[in-house]
Amino acid sequence: MSYDTPKPVVARETPSALKRKINNAISVACARLKRQLGKFTTEFPAPSSIQGTYAVMDNSEWTNGFWTGTLWLAYEFSGDEAFFRAAETQVKSFIQRLDHRINTNHHDLGFLYSLSCVASWKLTGDALARQSAINAADLLLNRYLPVAGIIQAWGNLNDPAESGRMIIDCNLNLPLLYWASEQTGDPAYRNAADSHIQQAAKYIVREDYSTFHTFYMDPITGSPQRGSTHQGFSDTSCWSRGQAWGIYGFPLVFRYNGDSSLIELSTRLADYFLERLPSDGVCCWDLIFTDNETERDTSAAAIAVCGLLEIARQLPALDERRSVYENQAEAIISVLIDKYALTEADPTEGLLEGAVYHMPKGIGVNERCLWGDYFYLEALMRLSRTWEPYW
Repeated sequence: MSYDTPKPVVARETPSALKRKINNAISVACARLKRQLGKFTTEFPAPSSIQGTYAVMDNSEWTNGFWTGTLWLAYEFSGDEAFFRAAETQVKSFIQRLDHRINTNHHDLGFLYSLSCVASWKLTGDALARQSAINAADLLLNRYLPVAGIIQAWGNLNDPAESGRMIIDCNLNLPLLYWASEQTGDPAYRNAADSHIQQAAKYIVREDYSTFHTFYMDPITGSPQRGSTHQGFSDTSCWSRGQAWGIYGFPLVFRYNGDSSLIELSTRLADYFLERLPSDGVCCWDLIFTDNETERDTSAAAIAVCGLLEIARQLPALDERRSVYENQAEAIISVLIDKYALTEADPTEGLLEGAVYHMPKGIGVNERCLWGDYFYLEALMRLSRTWEPYW
């Protein structure tokens, strides 16, 4: 097939040099994480750091699953029982969080429970973790608006100001529903996820394959209303982390429902993303910017690397784009390791600097973010071995 290859982001390294770099990056990351266990085993890091330090908090944020997922990855990498014990402790906290309904009235239940309880079930066979993840899927299913065909992102379902809002982030929450359908045999989870991903593909993705961060559907009539942003530069720009959620989320859903149009769509989103990178290959916080002076978002870059590798994995064996996306992913991760990954000697916390949490509110700008740390480590996992996702 003919394919217009996106421009290279940076020069490629030899396979042996890249392998050594990745293995060293894994060792450094695990060493840094182990130092943080004394502070973050019974407690959790805040979503983003302040001057390189994560505040301590309880299990009440939407981001906590990323920390537990990072611990599971570190355990898979190292076999170190310290990571295993810490992750198990945190899984118990997630079970209690669900039992007491602590900040569970939103769509981020996939971020929370796929990376904690589903991961625990897959790695250890923990039956209580499995049931808690199914219960979380039940709460997520309760947010499905059948007329609009979407899962409402956040807010009271009866609040007109929030009703009918879907956001691109939810692509990564849908695997929890598919997993629950497989576990229980109940098609309701799958049907809701299938409907939502179709609506996201139809309305969140623009004609040029950029994405809205958020889109409103009328919950009464089901008609599309408008696209907007919550964390991007403007309603008409393309928030880089949102584009990365699309690059990764659509092919993850393909794993479950086999709709090949999702793979083709994800390649278009990936190409849009790759064509708008600055010269070193690490995206600015919004893709309206392509210069070297604007703040980057390394967390978006790490998510995109995972998405590029998932796309390559799902494309047909003879599709020439497989090597294109693999090469691009390798080039980006190489830059992240060289320029943004924290060294073993660095006394601060986290794994990856240069992330942005919420630029319009000035939160977590040029800091470390839990999801940036998680997806950086997941990207290293994907590049170091054949790995089955927690998603």
